[in-house]
Amino acid sequence: MVAEIIVAIITAALISNVVLSRFLGICAFLGVSNKVETAKGMGVAVIFVILLATAVTFGINYLFLEEKTSIFHLDLTYLQTIAFILVIACLVQFLEMFLKRYIPSLYKALGIYLPLITTNCAVLGVALTVAQDYSNFIIGMAYALGTSGGFCISIVLLASIREKLENNDIPESFKGKPIVLIMACLMAIAFTGFSNLNIG
Repeated sequence: MVAEIIVAIITAALISNVVLSRFLGICAFLGVSNKVETAKGMGVAVIFVILLATAVTFGINYLFLEEKTSIFHLDLTYLQTIAFILVIACLVQFLEMFLKRYIPSLYKALGIYLPLITTNCAVLGVALTVAQDYSNFIIGMAYALGTSGGFCISIVLLASIREKLENNDIPESFKGKPIVLIMACLMAIAFTGFSNLNIG
């Protein structure tokens, strides 16, 4: 069981990184990676939301939506997306209120991208993947931890590279988003090297 958990975490974080391999959560990845501190805050917020959303949606799916385990004995899996989006929206609202009250500097730094976690396809993608592909709650949560950790790693790496490039002489045509997209492409290429890891 421990080996399965480690494999699930490493695979989700590095081998099939949610941003660099599966291209989910790109809006936050590109939008909140100006500064390392802001990127760390967003990474931790996404980890929190993904883990909590996955746990709650797994329970909802198990108890109410899946026919085999539902207390209603009805197949309501067609409601997964709607139910999961509602859960994620509630969790993000809770996180927003918490940050506004206790960490106002991070709340201001994240700005518009904090409520956008609600529509971050990585959060919904993980919840749906775990509900559909994992019957074991612990392995599903390990996958969620690895995926959210991989998002945090990639956004912090991009932010640190962007900070280093701030004072460099970049051709005018590459300044701004073009150089960010080039760096993201190079990071994606670098992460393909993890696909040769033999951890199975």
